[in-house]
Amino acid sequence: MRLGINLGYWGAGMDADNLAVAREADRLGYSVCWAAEAYGSDAPTVLAWVAAQTERIDIGSAILQIPARTPAMTAMTAATLDTLSGGRFRLGLGVSGPQVSEGWYGVRFDKPLARTREYVEIVRKAMSRERLTHSGEHWTLPLPDGPGKPLKLTVHPVRERIPLYIAAIGPKNLEQTGEIADGALLIFFAPEHAEETTLGALRAGREKAGLTMEGFDVVPTVPLALGDDIDALADTFRPYTALYVGGMGSRKQNFYNRLARRMGYEKEAAEIQDRYLSGDKEGAAAAVPRQLIDSTALLGPVERIADRMRAYAEAGVTTLSLAPAGFTLEERIAALRAGVEALERSGTAS
Repeated sequence: MRLGINLGYWGAGMDADNLAVAREADRLGYSVCWAAEAYGSDAPTVLAWVAAQTERIDIGSAILQIPARTPAMTAMTAATLDTLSGGRFRLGLGVSGPQVSEGWYGVRFDKPLARTREYVEIVRKAMSRERLTHSGEHWTLPLPDGPGKPLKLTVHPVRERIPLYIAAIGPKNLEQTGEIADGALLIFFAPEHAEETTLGALRAGREKAGLTMEGFDVVPTVPLALGDDIDALADTFRPYTALYVGGMGSRKQNFYNRLARRMGYEKEAAEIQDRYLSGDKEGAAAAVPRQLIDSTALLGPVERIADRMRAYAEAGVTTLSLAPAGFTLEERIAALRAGVEALERSGTAS
């Protein structure tokens, strides 16, 4: 198992600290540094800035939102970042959610699986520098009855195949991700529930494509907090968990709420959502079970974190991307270093 670092969103007032975290992760030998986007900072700009000031660590988008860009634009961005970084870019894609897709981008959140499959097909074709033609339900290239003609990418990526990841939560999306991607970007991953919530569907997709899990990158982002008081550490992540399980999406369409239910928290997930959507965010946070947080985060002293890392590796995780908690740069750097120590103690480093 390898380690990654997830910087999350930019523009929250800790941008200089984020760069320092990325550079320290590079120095410590972390495998990849991910950056996210929603409706604030965009990932490519952040990744270019990080790549320019690091040496070895890969840079990855977690995620580039599919409704934000045409497939050809995404291929251009991926090729450019891969070239500028000297072959260190990993392309993570995702459909986002209905609120962002329709509210921010003006793109209907319809048929997300079919749209993702078609999008990936076009991106791969463009990045391979084939002349770009496509006839599908969502895109037609070139447009018919017009001046457009098949073009090919003029940039030569450093690698013939840029690794492509998809952010997946639901069973159907996970299966398709196993079939068409090189890796899966995951959240709220609990080793104890890995098979029924995640890996079974990924494996089914790999088998559908005539492939095994060999070489497929399973990449959950996992919050990390150091200390001896496990209850207090878990409490720091209550608002974060409540936001996703309770408020990230509508009552009818919240992927994270459904995931919590699949992990056995049916009643608790319903209460968290009811409280959050009624405006009681503190009540929603209080309703989050400690066990849900503890099973999806790394909490405690280094020895306990090492034990949990062993569980992640045994469950099939190949890259463990850490999201270090802390209000100061010193706390986040300490967490980064503890992550390396814990991985070494776990005996699972690759």
